[in-house]
Amino acid sequence: MVEPIQQPHRKALHLAKADSGTVTNADVPLAAPALPARLIAEVFGTFLLVFGVIGTALFTASNTGILGVALAVGLTVIAGAYAVGHISGGHFNPAVTLGAAAAGRFAWKDVLPYFGAQLAGGAIATTVLFAIAAGGPAGFLSDVTKSGFASNGYDAHSPAGFGLVSVIVAEIVLTALFLYVILGVTDRRAPTGFAPLAIGLTLTLIHLVAIPISNASVNPARSIATAIYGGPDALAQLWVFILAPLVGGLIAGVSYRVLFDRKSA
Repeated sequence: MVEPIQQPHRKALHLAKADSGTVTNADVPLAAPALPARLIAEVFGTFLLVFGVIGTALFTASNTGILGVALAVGLTVIAGAYAVGHISGGHFNPAVTLGAAAAGRFAWKDVLPYFGAQLAGGAIATTVLFAIAAGGPAGFLSDVTKSGFASNGYDAHSPAGFGLVSVIVAEIVLTALFLYVILGVTDRRAPTGFAPLAIGLTLTLIHLVAIPISNASVNPARSIATAIYGGPDALAQLWVFILAPLVGGLIAGVSYRVLFDRKSA
């Protein structure tokens, strides 16, 4: 979830003295959360996202299939956005952060710190999952690491054998669509309160489309986190799943600002 404009948060109820001397409620600006608090929230949210989707892919996908993994990522985004979205904006994804900055919704000076927090949250999540897998049945850890630890890939490493061009197009287009939804539902003109639901359901839909193609990235932090334990092939193909989502996020951020945020004359 991305806030429409990065500005001081407002408290709904505040005791203030009116001219009559009575006490009334009034909205007053409060300081936005400090950067360290926002970064901790991004670490938490990205950890939750990666732990949920990759944990499902590793431990239960054999029973739930693609639908279970897609639902897992949608549910984790909804939970994370409601839990800490009011603190950090609930990005949990470098492509979202870049797109929000390009759309004028986020300060450019905070982009790199957010990237660092998101990468840390994802890496911690897969490290915990690796430790859990190490205590699994005989051969389980070896099997999941040999199969790439749910990493993204193309050609032989695409679940359905899609090539590099197809994967790049899919990742750019799906990430851009994801950002359009995020920017739309968090627009100040949009109905309030439902953004996390719309964002989570959109990400579920995206994963239903993209899992057979690339194992569904649309998030460089997720891709880096799994490639750490996915072996040399996952690391060799990682560049695609860093670059393509970032390009998609940038395209969406710039175009949304031009098309929909431009003030009428």
